[in-house]
Amino acid sequence: MAQGSSGGVLVMPNAFTFLHRERIVAQAERYRVPTIYPQAEFVMAGGLLSYGVDYSDLWRRAASYADRILKGANPGDLPVQQPIKYELKINKKTAIALGLSIPSTLLVAADDVIE
Repeated sequence: MAQGSSGGVLVMPNAFTFLHRERIVAQAERYRVPTIYPQAEFVMAGGLLSYGVDYSDLWRRAASYADRILKGANPGDLPVQQPIKYELKINKKTAIALGLSIPSTLLVAADDVIE
């Protein structure tokens, strides 16, 4: 991929990739490979872009489940919930280093843009 002129990498969310995020980001930077990550921590470490579940929203909603259970609700009767809020973070500095231009519509849609 590093020798090709097009393409990119999509990092999947799991404990291994999260644990090794600095190394993954460093290798993507070293080989100048545009990479999309599942969590904002990758972008904070210098990654290009992340799009994934807003974990703070999941924790808030989990608290309401705990509240319902503590008030006597049967856990088996509670519906399974899916994530409903996602966050987009863009590292503009990394995009410039990779020679990429981020469309203004994407920058406006982002929850956070790192300059």
